Amino acid sequence: MHEMGIALQIIDIAVSAIPKDITGTPVEKVNLRIGKLSAIVPKSLTFCFEIASKDTPLEGATLHIEEVPVEARCKECGHNWTITGASFTCTECQSGAIDILSGRELDIVSIELKETS
Repeated sequence: MHEMGIALQIIDIAVSAIPKDITGTPVEKVNLRIGKLSAIVPKSLTFCFEIASKDTPLEGATLHIEEVPVEARCKECGHNWTITGASFTCTECQSGAIDILSGRELDIVSIELKETS
């Protein structure tokens, strides 16, 4: 399960991104974009994040995961489409010569801190 390693990296990146002048402010939410080809199971990542974030500024924070579809472009005819199944051939000309445009992402989009009074 590589999700634990990914969860640890997310925590490291998020903690280092918190400005020093607001250290101690707990994180409420981490927003991610994860491509469907990334081989990351969102439920497993969330589970690992909950365990790994204990005793960190991210303890109790939630992960909001936006799944990014697999988008492709045919090198032969230029057609763009969303790949929804196991077939990686052009839906117009059936060529196997394609470029993957999206679907491999693992991006931390934003980190939301809890409001303090």
